[in-house]
Amino acid sequence: MFPALETELKQESLPDPYEDFMYHHLQYYGYFKAQKGSLPNSATHQHVWKNNPRYLLSGSFGEREDVLPDPLQKEKLLWPTCLSSTVHRQIEAVSRGIPSVKSPRRKSKPCTPSILSADSLMLSSPLLKSRQLLNDEFGKVNPCLREPRDLFSFFSSGGPLQPPRWPVECEVIKENLHHIEWVPPQPEYFYQPTGNEKLPEIVGEEKGTVVYQLDSVPTEGSYFTSSRVGGKRGIIRELAVALQGPEDNTLLFESRFESGNLQKAIRVDTYEYELTLRTDLYTNKHTQWFYFRVQNTRKDATYRFTIVNLLKPKSLYTTGMKPLMYSQLDADTHNIGWRREGNEIRYYKNNTGDGQQPFYCLTWTIQFPHDQDTCFFAHFYPYTYTDLQCYLLSVASNPVQSQFCKLRTLCRSLAGNTVYLLTITNPSRTPQEAAAKKAVVLSARVHPGESNGSWIMKGFLDFILSNSPDAQLLRDIFVFKVVPMLNPDGVIVGNYRCSLAGRDLNRHYKTILKESFPCIWYTRNMIKRLLEEREVVLYCDFHGHSRKNNIFLYGCNSNDRKYWLHERVFPLMLSKNAPDKFSFHSCNFKVQKCKEGTGRVVMWRMGILNSYTMESTFGGSTLGNKRDTHFTTEDLKSLGYHVCDTLLDFCDPDRTKFMQCLAELKELLREEIHKKFNELGQDMDLEGSWSDISLSDIESRKKKPLQTRKQRNEQYQKNSLMRELKLIDDVPERAGFASTLQKQPTFFRNSENASSSTMRNENPRLNEVVLHGRDKGTSLDPPKMTSLIPTKSRERMQTEKPGFTVSCSPKRSTNPSQEPVPDMKPNWSRNRYPATKRGRATMTLYPSLHIYTYP
Repeated sequence: MFPALETELKQESLPDPYEDFMYHHLQYYGYFKAQKGSLPNSATHQHVWKNNPRYLLSGSFGEREDVLPDPLQKEKLLWPTCLSSTVHRQIEAVSRGIPSVKSPRRKSKPCTPSILSADSLMLSSPLLKSRQLLNDEFGKVNPCLREPRDLFSFFSSGGPLQPPRWPVECEVIKENLHHIEWVPPQPEYFYQPTGNEKLPEIVGEEKGTVVYQLDSVPTEGSYFTSSRVGGKRGIIRELAVALQGPEDNTLLFESRFESGNLQKAIRVDTYEYELTLRTDLYTNKHTQWFYFRVQNTRKDATYRFTIVNLLKPKSLYTTGMKPLMYSQLDADTHNIGWRREGNEIRYYKNNTGDGQQPFYCLTWTIQFPHDQDTCFFAHFYPYTYTDLQCYLLSVASNPVQSQFCKLRTLCRSLAGNTVYLLTITNPSRTPQEAAAKKAVVLSARVHPGESNGSWIMKGFLDFILSNSPDAQLLRDIFVFKVVPMLNPDGVIVGNYRCSLAGRDLNRHYKTILKESFPCIWYTRNMIKRLLEEREVVLYCDFHGHSRKNNIFLYGCNSNDRKYWLHERVFPLMLSKNAPDKFSFHSCNFKVQKCKEGTGRVVMWRMGILNSYTMESTFGGSTLGNKRDTHFTTEDLKSLGYHVCDTLLDFCDPDRTKFMQCLAELKELLREEIHKKFNELGQDMDLEGSWSDISLSDIESRKKKPLQTRKQRNEQYQKNSLMRELKLIDDVPERAGFASTLQKQPTFFRNSENASSSTMRNENPRLNEVVLHGRDKGTSLDPPKMTSLIPTKSRERMQTEKPGFTVSCSPKRSTNPSQEPVPDMKPNWSRNRYPATKRGRATMTLYPSLHIYTYP
């Protein structure tokens, strides 16, 4: 009656080519341990399922249990049988983190009535209903597969953590490192150079002794192929030199642990060592991050370490930044963690390079606190992939936090490590309330060596997951999408900037190569889908900065006149809430062509007006009470709180703060324009419509303009003639001033209609230029700032020294017993969301906002 079925049953004894291929594929990656004969033929297996639904419901899976022993895989056998066996295998491979394998094309068969009846029986099963049928928060039954959390292996509240996966070339020691969190009781000030710091001569292997060296380090020319837990197979070699006895004081180096980075150590003197950092894997560059261990220390000796292959010509080490040191004995006995240490710190150019790529050196001296101690050195406070997993495990196992924080797997990295996605929001009471919520997207660690981004993210999560009234209010009105570690592979192997693809992920947000850049591809698609559902009011990617102090934002200038200067309001508010950490003066809003592939610019072009990159320094602050001191982990975590605090100010239904900040921004821009004209020795009346001036041209950094070959030749001839004639000093000044007058000023061009402000004369006078407004009815001319400032505030401004001042008032709190958050004092009085389900807030007088005055 069924000739096709009879033919299929006759051929069941023949080997299936696809099954044979999958057997070898799974066995190669170590996920298949059973014998080849125990893998059932898919045709026979589907035939049994289709013709005996009781067999499926009984829970007896026969030999299949030997192949897939864990409950998650048993659950997959209960999926509707109208899915082809190929789909089952591909989902199984994805859940195991195995690279996808394309199967040969097979014609799909429609679901027959008998199969539908089997599905109806399956859906009535209590086992299946408890696992796969979804009941949404409004009580409606949604008969479909669950979200990806059940399709991927994921740690449970009582299960072990997923160990990190390493490239197979990497050797990894079998030790679990853990550092305690500790805040220094006293401020850690910058190092003050004396001018007598020694510049050690680079000796190298010819005159020194190699005491530690990684041999197999994949560099440029090689590429990532596969990964496994524990990295390279085989016995882990001892790379440090063997001590000759108890009197041997040679330091023992090690960096083959998570986030570690040290390739070679050379002993050039009794207590002096030259260190070479490992480049980012599969590249020949990006040496900045370091993190390594030393053992066999001596207490009374002064050691000198010199890193010889840094690549950046400028560094915060030139302005007083100190390396970090961690003593294991101090941590065990005195509960002391990472601290800034070092003397005779110098950052200088290495003159022994190969001539193709200049290297720079960092040298410092140190005295260890104990004999026979184990110490660590790092560029900044480490935050590893395992640290993140431990934190997320505590959240998942918390019965309260897990109610409003849903942990999902966004994707798998190249090495198969999980990229986590957190969705944080309070449950909604009605569908309308759920749809009305706006979204906020935050991410960190796209650059793995910028661990300060993880500490800010941790501070944000600590606050948004707390029982604070403000945190509950934020969860009521927003849906937070958080990707806490975008580049787990780079974090694990100790890279500074790249993924295992050997590329900077923050330049590939426009990519279509899902297989090469999965973390970025899935993040962008997640945000794209989110924008289709609801408005995203804020996108912020947390980074670290190696050349500037303080914390600041990079944003994007809006071309829409309706939202002119609006993208600067959030950074200005943040500078008021954290005046001793955040510098609005360091913010920049220019979109450069080389930054088109960054997350900030791509999300802005997708429609998120407030799209930022938050840069936090590796050093410290030059502002307020924290001036000339290093940032601690507590300082960075407090900034995560201030992001939440500023978000409430920014979205306050009472727009008083927003409009005052907008007026202040216009006044600041007005002053900047005047400053530009004064630099050119001109005067201009800006009482008219001046809002059409191009912001990008006003804020453009002082760079030498590009010159043609003819201009470069003329300049070279002029310089040669000046050297020969030994001209007096004022000649180049007059020449430079003349060339300045010949250049056409560009900072008052109309960004939408450049022809309306094009100069008509060859040598125009700046005071004759007329700036045409676009719409007189919607002029954005700033009001008089004196009308916004009360008389008492103006008197206070006259008596205080120049700078920004803030009026402080106590923050509302409905939980007096709640533990105070350190260093999180609000700077503005609260008048936000007067009508909430927790009661009506008290109306308070809004303080005045003073104008910045920059030196």
